Amino acid sequence: MQPAAQHSPAQTGSVRKRPKPGERRLQILQTIASMLQEGAAEKVTTAALAAKLSLSEAALYRHFASKAQMFEGLLDFIEETIFSLINQIEARPGAPAARAREIVLMLLGFAEKNPGMTRVLIGDAIVNEDSRLQARVNQLLERVEASIRQCLRLQRAEAEASQASPELSLQSAMAMAFVQGRWLQFAKTGFRKRPSDSAEAVVKLIFP
Repeated sequence: MQPAAQHSPAQTGSVRKRPKPGERRLQILQTIASMLQEGAAEKVTTAALAAKLSLSEAALYRHFASKAQMFEGLLDFIEETIFSLINQIEARPGAPAARAREIVLMLLGFAEKNPGMTRVLIGDAIVNEDSRLQARVNQLLERVEASIRQCLRLQRAEAEASQASPELSLQSAMAMAFVQGRWLQFAKTGFRKRPSDSAEAVVKLIFP
């Protein structure tokens, strides 16, 4: 059987292969991420997205009810990836402070591997979109900070483990401020300034 990739839509009588269920949705999300990575100042429009995919805008809306829902799809990917990695880190043996440092470095590494997603995380890509998207990003960041704070709590004596500590809250807040600052710098420099540059030294200052 001749591979499908050898068929050309321009050939007479050729049949265009229909994407499998879910394939087109994934392709749409990957294309949005790619467009965000290009760092264009203007926002991603459905017209530009449809043109990139050689589809009509109506075809896009057969897979997503709205553009906000497309960004929700990106946030699903971000959440699933980040919290899956956090769960792996938390399950490892070792000092809790080391796990907190690893979570911070993972967040910076995620941005480097997914530049377009960084623009979503800093709010740049969703500034003119549905307000619930920013609320969801805020909730995601709060959950990450809570994970860092929990690692720090484990350093305390068992008797103090269930008590909130201003010092722990300050450390976790400093860590997230550092992460978001590096994400912002990464996006604003056209993804040239790597978030991980000298990051280990800074993280060791936050979590001695």
